[in-house]
Amino acid sequence: MSTDEGAAARTLEGLRAAVSAVERGAAPPPDPAGREGDSDADPYAVARAVVLRLLTGSPKSRAELEKALRRKGCPDDVAADVLDRFEQVGLVDDEAYAQAFVRSKQAGRGLAKRALSHELRRKGVDDELAQAVLDEVDPEDERARAHELVAKKLRSMHGLDRTVQARRLAGMLARKGYGSEVARLVINEALDAQPEHQRD
Repeated sequence: MSTDEGAAARTLEGLRAAVSAVERGAAPPPDPAGREGDSDADPYAVARAVVLRLLTGSPKSRAELEKALRRKGCPDDVAADVLDRFEQVGLVDDEAYAQAFVRSKQAGRGLAKRALSHELRRKGVDDELAQAVLDEVDPEDERARAHELVAKKLRSMHGLDRTVQARRLAGMLARKGYGSEVARLVINEALDAQPEHQRD
């Protein structure tokens, strides 16, 4: 089982184990049929059913869950109570969400802190919390990831003029959130190591 598969299995296991804890809250258990449109359904049950279904699909920030509940017509006070309860049992945790998001996007897409900050803000994670999580990112790990991205991109750029290669690599790194200084150093190191750019 891969690391991602193991994490997904643990998430689902945690959801199942925590459902009973959520159901011990003030409201009745979630409606298994998920009748969000039923006007007679208990709003707390509907809200819990919506949140549980969303969390089973993938981790979500509290803000994302709030937006989803609002789209379903859930009253704000009900949404707040339900999400507070989910936070109490550890199923909604923006810090853990942000940490997992950063690890995933660094490994999968090679995003740097600037791009990650933008993505976390878009997900509704508090700026202060996002910054605290991003402060834990090792600059050396980020630079190593930039080297990997440049090396991969260079494999498809043989024969191009060095200036063209540098411009395209800089654009790629900028889109992934790398600063100009880091990009310049990494690109120069990579291009200097290319046989086609070495002097005889």
